[in-house]
Amino acid sequence: MKALVTGAAGFVGSSITARLLAEGWEVRGVDAMTDYYDVALKEENLARLGGAFSLERASLLDLDLGAVLDGVDVVFHEAGQPGVRSSWGTEFGVYLDANVAATQALLEAARRAPGLQRLVYASSSSVYGDAERFPTSELDRPAPISPYGVTKLAAEHLCSLYASQFGTPTVSLRYFTVFGPRQRPDMAFTRFLTAAATGREITVFGTGEQVRDFTFVDDVVEANLRAATADLKPGTVLNVAGGTHVSVNEVLEEIAGLAGGPLDVRRVARCDGDVTRTGGDATRAAELLGWSPRVGIAEGLARQWEWVRGRL
Repeated sequence: MKALVTGAAGFVGSSITARLLAEGWEVRGVDAMTDYYDVALKEENLARLGGAFSLERASLLDLDLGAVLDGVDVVFHEAGQPGVRSSWGTEFGVYLDANVAATQALLEAARRAPGLQRLVYASSSSVYGDAERFPTSELDRPAPISPYGVTKLAAEHLCSLYASQFGTPTVSLRYFTVFGPRQRPDMAFTRFLTAAATGREITVFGTGEQVRDFTFVDDVVEANLRAATADLKPGTVLNVAGGTHVSVNEVLEEIAGLAGGPLDVRRVARCDGDVTRTGGDATRAAELLGWSPRVGIAEGLARQWEWVRGRL
């Protein structure tokens, strides 16, 4: 089997790529290597990859995607511009290009790719915004409260549109806060754990009472591989949720236990677009993929803690 992984140098993209290579897939990667965070970290992710892997260092918008998809059986579309805080204001155009225009270009090529069996799109729980109920199911109304969430939902709608109009075999996975080793440096757990390990101050946006559904990266990878081969209707949308439902303050308590002492926490104003709570209902993923999360918050944090300490 041959896969295309977009965003192959990133946190989730490189984790999917490593798993595919370990299982004998041939993988073609694409990554624009943008500087949203230190490119050296992406190079480290790539250095872990061996086997039948090749990489195009370019934006999807600058490639002949028909040629890129030649011979590809499955696409894992992980590329995109992350981050809620940066999506406001003048940076919004970056999000439109990376999250919406690039996805549309990929879908145009995918609908003409004769051997393509599946395109798995990395959507986000950000599409729900402040959801009306919890746990939130795929049938609940999406209402993003950040420009980032708007672009993720727009790209997801494009996937569903190309599925209904052209039969493009898309499936969208709505990730709920992915964590684990190699998590991006701007994400909360990496920031918290690094600060705890070095005795530095931890910055928390808001009161810390925000509740999140955290999902370990290995579980997300497993969901992707199952979505690649399961018998699914084109345009299917599924929650990929870890079922943890813990507050940021509870996470800090867990980290204090790992660090063996109190943390130096500074609280600042809540960020615009930061939702109060997330919590996904993953019943459909269990039914259609046979998937359920295996790694809980305590085990996952301990693994990420060891990874952070190993880098210092």
